[in-house]
Amino acid sequence: METHVLKDFIDGKWKNSESNDIQPTFNPSTGQVIARIPYASKDEVSEATSSAQNAFPSWATTPILERAKYLFKMKNVFEQKYEELARLNSENHGKTIVESRGDIRRAIDNIDSAIAVAYTLAKGETLDQIAPEIDESMVKEPLGVFTVVCPFNFPLMIPFWFIPYALVLGDALVVKPSEITPVPMDGAMKIIAEEVKLPPGVLNIIHGGRETVESLISSKDVIGVAFVGSSPVAKQVYKLAGEHGKRALVNGGAKNSIVVMPDANLNSTIPAVVSSFFGNAGQRCLAGSNLVTIGASHDEVLNKFKSASTSLKIGSAFLEETEMGPVVSKSAKSRISSNVDKGVEEGALLIADGRNYKVDDFPGGFYLGVSIFDDVTPDMTLAKEEIFGPVASTVRTKNLDDAIDFINRGTRFGNMASIFTSSGKAARDFRRRVDAGNIGINIGVASPAANFPFGGRRNSFYGTLHAQIDTVDFFTDKKVIISRW
Repeated sequence: METHVLKDFIDGKWKNSESNDIQPTFNPSTGQVIARIPYASKDEVSEATSSAQNAFPSWATTPILERAKYLFKMKNVFEQKYEELARLNSENHGKTIVESRGDIRRAIDNIDSAIAVAYTLAKGETLDQIAPEIDESMVKEPLGVFTVVCPFNFPLMIPFWFIPYALVLGDALVVKPSEITPVPMDGAMKIIAEEVKLPPGVLNIIHGGRETVESLISSKDVIGVAFVGSSPVAKQVYKLAGEHGKRALVNGGAKNSIVVMPDANLNSTIPAVVSSFFGNAGQRCLAGSNLVTIGASHDEVLNKFKSASTSLKIGSAFLEETEMGPVVSKSAKSRISSNVDKGVEEGALLIADGRNYKVDDFPGGFYLGVSIFDDVTPDMTLAKEEIFGPVASTVRTKNLDDAIDFINRGTRFGNMASIFTSSGKAARDFRRRVDAGNIGINIGVASPAANFPFGGRRNSFYGTLHAQIDTVDFFTDKKVIISRW
């Protein structure tokens, strides 16, 4: 089947890449190639960053409320193209169409939040008469060109943790979509180019892999990088940014635990926990990974969790009744299956095996069923390392203290942890003592709203400022003016 090669968007124009390194991207539901992606050369990276640098001075001096008008246009057109964007998202990633609709809503929420920034941001603080005839004030100013490096698992939502804030604050951007799922951002950029009509160079898109990212970070024109991806790569990005003196906001991976207390209402708990573990086929940094049980409640919790999980409807992303779609790629399927193999080798008890799951209507799709382990001990790889797929590990603990100790010491990650309980004291102890950036209390996926920062600690995050609303301070710097008249 003939497929098109994606173009770069540089200086307000779509451009064919001259790269000879062209890689395929797939529809995971069918296994078919849907497009091909050029890996940008260093010259093309330089062209994109120079375009952004040239556009920055004029954009930075455009009044903030004028910049906000572009975001109003973006919001309106995204609402109009809502279903189109959701379908592109599902086609290239494999997540269910229902999940994709949620992703687009979250992207629009961040556009809304950035618009609010334009109207409510304390651009400066003034203190009159700090001394005789001396006044002091502070303003926040845009800094220049930033690059946004996107992950495969949320091809549209995560770029919009950053794009609207940088634009409304007066910075210029070069965005690199995931090389695994570039089609949704390509579609969004086509809509923005046709309908929003930002000034040329303010928002640029180029494609590529590791070398492209390294070229972007080391570019003399780029002042900072926002990155979301796995922890090993996140650490490399943070190090490279530091070596080049760049600002960095870097989100890494996760190994999230969900504690189910003996007093939890299982009728509401189990559906929320199943959704956390297996929504997005487990491919999200807020997914449950370790199911932590307490004492004698273990068997009841695990049996109900297994029953609900193995009843999920698995199939094509585009069927409304599908509850879990395929994983993103053939290599992801192989990697996840290898992790299940390793769990068996380590001695964990595999009570649900999703490795050989088939969807008869789509034999070429990248499907896995749910895999669930019991008798997982804290020393096992299953309990400690990120798998990023539909695999659940069950860890038995004696009490809440034991569970919290496992969360804080058992893994090197600190993205999310959740507790299900009817005890206010247990909930309060948990949220105060657990070392993670996002805490859920009777919530399976503790995802912050757009006007809150997206937390992260330990090996799940590198930097000081977080995604979403925290980027107001990431994309600007403070200037203090002290004057005597």
